[in-house]
Amino acid sequence: MSTLFKLAWRNIWRNKRRTLITIASILFAVFFAVFMQSIQRGAWGKIMDNVVNFYFGYAQIHTKGYWEEQSINKSFELTDEINQLADNSPDIQALVPRLESYALAAFESNTTGVLVIGTMPQREAGMTKLNERVVEGTYFQEGESAVMVAAGVAENLEIKVGDTLVVVSQGYHGVNAAGKYPVKGIVKFGSPELNKQMIYLPLKTAQEFYGAPALHTSLALQISDKGKLPEILSYLKTNLDTSAYEVMSWEELMPEMVQAREVDTAGNKIILFILYVIITFGIFGTILMMTKEREYEFGVLLSIGMKRGAMGLMIWLEIVMLGSLGALAGMIFAFPLVYYFYTHPVDFGKISEDMKAAYEKFGFEPIFPAALEYSIFGWQAILILVITSILAIYPMLKIRKLKPVEAMRA
Repeated sequence: MSTLFKLAWRNIWRNKRRTLITIASILFAVFFAVFMQSIQRGAWGKIMDNVVNFYFGYAQIHTKGYWEEQSINKSFELTDEINQLADNSPDIQALVPRLESYALAAFESNTTGVLVIGTMPQREAGMTKLNERVVEGTYFQEGESAVMVAAGVAENLEIKVGDTLVVVSQGYHGVNAAGKYPVKGIVKFGSPELNKQMIYLPLKTAQEFYGAPALHTSLALQISDKGKLPEILSYLKTNLDTSAYEVMSWEELMPEMVQAREVDTAGNKIILFILYVIITFGIFGTILMMTKEREYEFGVLLSIGMKRGAMGLMIWLEIVMLGSLGALAGMIFAFPLVYYFYTHPVDFGKISEDMKAAYEKFGFEPIFPAALEYSIFGWQAILILVITSILAIYPMLKIRKLKPVEAMRA
């Protein structure tokens, strides 16, 4: 085997120009594929962080049918059965109860529609790091009659820390809900969509405002590892009365985002498919020329007693070596660029205000980091190995049918 390996290595360098051109074409394909996939995954990862981690969480529990109506009348009390969910599962770090409903917020002559989030400040900070997003003022505490306002809401209302925000809505089962709360802090989200509608009240204050004591509309889950989400959902559905409650993942909560990601991923796959088809034909052209040029050599080797199987293995090694060298070179060239954009994300907001506004319409900030995932590099190597192994079948079949005498006469 070592002899065949040495022969294969020497053979691929007998025609250095052809070898270098083939390696360069594979290098380009791998480089482009790695960089494009890294940027795509990094961008979508950033979007998920903006929306999932900043508010929704990776899973939520509601009363059955709440998400379709999103009515405060479908709120529920926390039972011992629900409270024990986190204690009985090491993957669930905490439960974050919320009371959510829409309202009209006003300051002086300015008004805007808002989403009121009644939450437990410390648990909310533990899951969404809301306390780290305070850009003005200070973070609120449980039991306070104070409000945290998102930066976009504050800008629309022209309200500042210390001003009094008037909130009007319809409470539980149609009761009137009205209140005045001093603005204790202003928070800024990575998602412009959240920035334009969110205000936060301490949970008990929100329950008093809506006339819904001890009631909650949702229960967000803080989990230790998002990769274990399927197991966590299965555990919840097994241990909860699914006739009374619904357990939803972030993908069910935001189907539009999932569809957008799938469309984007599909487009990326089409581009990569076209790229690799072109590279495949390029490699195959090299193999055709190599096979034709070396028929005399193959005939001589068969004549002196080399087995067809050993010769076929040698050719396979040559082609796989070409692919491996190209793939390795592509990954080596791509890694510094991917790492740079991993540590220095592309901020289109600094490039153009129009581009920034366009991205904000989709509800996320125009920052695209690269994803430094080694699986992206590994899959390119596997793909090149598969392509070259399949293409190597052609010269192996030619060798199997080759007649030494006719080959040496050619």
